[in-house]
Amino acid sequence: MKKIGEYIRKFRELKNMTREHIASELKMSLSNYSKIERDEIDLTISRVQEIANLLEVDTSQILNFDASHIFNVSNNKLERSVVGKVDHFHFYNEHLEKYIALLEKEIESLKESLRNLSK
Repeated sequence: MKKIGEYIRKFRELKNMTREHIASELKMSLSNYSKIERDEIDLTISRVQEIANLLEVDTSQILNFDASHIFNVSNNKLERSVVGKVDHFHFYNEHLEKYIALLEKEIESLKESLRNLSK
């Protein structure tokens, strides 16, 4: 089963947007928007399109979320040129998922730091 709400949340965080901002733009309560990200609400295609427009991504990116596209990884390989030579680094799904989890943890840590600064 696809986790559309989770994918929306990941795009929102990558775009550094708050839930409050998205909820406001969608003219809905923060509580109801949070239910979208928790996959507690079934979304219509038109609502997904509206969210995709706010996040400035294609609707298909939300419906078919693939982290490898976000991090520009194709065929589980990241290629880079070093002094005219191409080195290949392989990122298997397990490593990519761990990296995403690490980034999500870092995002939460930074958010906590911001909250502490504003106190």
